[in-house]
Amino acid sequence: TYAPKLILLDISDISCIQDVAKEILNCYGCVDILINNASMKVKGAVQSISLELDKKIMDANYFGPITLTKAILPNMISRRTGQIVLINSIQGKIGIPFRAAYAASKHAAVGFFDCLRAEMEEFDISVSTVNPTFICSYHRQPAPGNWEASIWK
Repeated sequence: TYAPKLILLDISDISCIQDVAKEILNCYGCVDILINNASMKVKGAVQSISLELDKKIMDANYFGPITLTKAILPNMISRRTGQIVLINSIQGKIGIPFRAAYAASKHAAVGFFDCLRAEMEEFDISVSTVNPTFICSYHRQPAPGNWEASIWK
């Protein structure tokens, strides 16, 4: 067994993910199971959400998990074993009003991990996507004009 090691990671900061993956692999040598379970959402009408916020949501919900997965994947492929899990959302299957950026990022993630599942079959790597219905998330009450504070994490 290994002693637990806490490694902080902001999944929306794509530039640091590769270094974090290297740190994990250097510490433990491999990853048997990767569970992607980070998310960020915002509620608002399409016209009221800035493109900047759309990109931030996409970084956290799509580019973050795929960047981390791609960083860990070569190790799993070389060992011909591993499990990758994406904890996603039902909104990756259906969209609802006032969640366009969130739903789009979750749809993109489902598409990526569906394709990855098919590609990893030959390496005996299991890829699963879990799409739970609505869950209670941490929410910060926004200050007027502060869109960052309206983000659900």
